[in-house]
Amino acid sequence: MVSVGGILSAVVLLAPALGASLVVDERFQAWDRDADGRLVPEEVPKHLRGNFDRVDRNRDGFIDLEEHLAVVGLPARNTRAEVRLIPDVAYAGDGHPRRRLSLLLPKRPTVPEPLPLIVYIHGGGWKGGHHRDGARVLMDLVATGRFAGATIGYRLTDEVIWPAPYEDCRRALGWIRTHAGDLGIDSRRIVAYGHSAGGHLASMLAVREVGPDRLAGAIDFFGPTDLLAMQSQMSPDGLIEHDASDSPESQLVGGPVQEHPELARSASPIEFVDREDPPLLVIHGDQDRLVPFDQSKEFVKVIREAGGSVVFLEIEGGGHGGFRNPRIFEAVRAFLEHQLHGKGTSPISASLPHAPGG
Repeated sequence: MVSVGGILSAVVLLAPALGASLVVDERFQAWDRDADGRLVPEEVPKHLRGNFDRVDRNRDGFIDLEEHLAVVGLPARNTRAEVRLIPDVAYAGDGHPRRRLSLLLPKRPTVPEPLPLIVYIHGGGWKGGHHRDGARVLMDLVATGRFAGATIGYRLTDEVIWPAPYEDCRRALGWIRTHAGDLGIDSRRIVAYGHSAGGHLASMLAVREVGPDRLAGAIDFFGPTDLLAMQSQMSPDGLIEHDASDSPESQLVGGPVQEHPELARSASPIEFVDREDPPLLVIHGDQDRLVPFDQSKEFVKVIREAGGSVVFLEIEGGGHGGFRNPRIFEAVRAFLEHQLHGKGTSPISASLPHAPGG
């Protein structure tokens, strides 16, 4: 049984400034290595640099805190009093620092237990990121009292190749299912959710897991789906040479991706689609310079041809994340409500601007 005695709450830091409250964004502070209050491209994580020009609204070559917050947004409310965090659970039992998960449980559920679960898988090109990053994504959803949350880590390509990251995600889900009764979680109602590499892994779980391990759905924000096609689909201004030996995809399969076609196909969700797969929500910006938009477009086409269920949100002018249109996140919530609670209607496929008024 998991002890909840050591539960920690997520912290939102507030500092007074000019008579108002200014949110101190921990990511901005961590990236701002010289502490000058602004970011240059070299300080931004590599997998996010494709969005630098769009975030730098005044085109001065720097991103200040105001520009950063305009993209990532402010927290709607302080949720630390509403959510219990159980951090860094070693789900594999081997002490590996990457094979850990954190649980987010509402202190006051607003629906009968057991609660459905949203499992977040972090991005980072399978070579970066951390499971703790997912707490920010899940916090407001869990604070409604309608969902439990888990954010899971996996080994990265500095030490493993495919299928190890996928198998780690499966093992984390196995741990959750084993302890679901103790945690008040309904193991039959699980949706996987991820961005970029995390979206890829969420989609892979959706199309591969069957029987009692079958998911209730998956949410894929701009994840790769067909590794062998990525370079051919890349726009002329793309930022990654996907067929190069040092690309994220090549590192995932242990060498130049085109020289490892069988392993690349085994790591491509598009290869495993069938009509029995759970519903997917796929979201992708049509100006993504890291993961080609056609990765999602073709994935959705194959799902529909197979008779599967998929909602596709094409984000006009959207890059590799940084979307600010609230309708996108309303669709995410509607999808979760429909798939996990049977409430309302699922969102419909649409083309949406990346920001309000776009």
